[in-house]
Amino acid sequence: MLEEVERWLSTRSWSANDRPLHQILAAKQRTGQTVSVVLPALNEEATVGDIVAVIRHDLMRQVPLVDELVVVDSGSTDRTSEVAAAAGARVVHRDGILPRLPAVPGKGEVLWRSLLVTRGDIVCFVDADLRDFSSDFVSGIVGPLLTDPDVDLVKAMYDRPLSGAAGQGGRVTELMARPLLNMHWPQLAGFVQPLGGEYAARRSLLEQLPFPVGYGVELGMLVDALHLAGLDALAQVDVGVRKHRHQDGQALGRMAAAIYRTAQLRLARGHLIRPSLTQFERGEDGFEPRTYSVDTEERPPMVDIAEYQARKAA
Repeated sequence: MLEEVERWLSTRSWSANDRPLHQILAAKQRTGQTVSVVLPALNEEATVGDIVAVIRHDLMRQVPLVDELVVVDSGSTDRTSEVAAAAGARVVHRDGILPRLPAVPGKGEVLWRSLLVTRGDIVCFVDADLRDFSSDFVSGIVGPLLTDPDVDLVKAMYDRPLSGAAGQGGRVTELMARPLLNMHWPQLAGFVQPLGGEYAARRSLLEQLPFPVGYGVELGMLVDALHLAGLDALAQVDVGVRKHRHQDGQALGRMAAAIYRTAQLRLARGHLIRPSLTQFERGEDGFEPRTYSVDTEERPPMVDIAEYQARKAA
């Protein structure tokens, strides 16, 4: 492992227990920074309410760590919006944000638009499909940003069990993202969960980053943050165990293709002639091809959007 990465692991990898809640709160009060939590959600009625309830109880009612809690619904056909609102979140629909720009499907699109409907100095993203959720997922990754002015982005790290087997989750991470990072951006080789959906960052950083609209958003953000802010501005915090809904193999294939495309754009090498992925399903007459387009669109840095500039000037 690179010497720089070994040093980074010893100075920028922490446990959630390293910063007690009272220490984080004291830093928040001293610095006056505000915290927004965003849950991107698509058909997550089974889990989103419990996550919202835990954050509201632990980090808004018991202690004033989180200033606003927003669920951005990206077109759910179930009761995600109703459940989230009943649990106490402010629910915003993706298509109602920046309506002059038609929305495209994808998680990154939702995260990008969320910057326009939140105001926190620190923005914390949490996936809406987590089970047995702990508020450590929020306080753990927000803590370093409140206590250390040199840190700009913090990712959660955790165990990801699959079907009861420890450490078997995160298949796209191990098969696609980790090899890409190790080969092309070795400074980022120390991240345990580079594709994890739980991370927090300073708005001042996020508003300068382009956002891949789909599954490539986490890898793209990590690579771009490295180039913009440097390795020592990035950190990770161990928050325990992450339990969530797992995707099937074909969905993982589409995810891997989008992540590869995101990496390719950043490497600025070669030319992708066919931004699509063909997979196979067994039908009545044997294996039948199914071709899916790969996310290639990216949103520009939010700071370049006129509406965002106007809001900052107001």
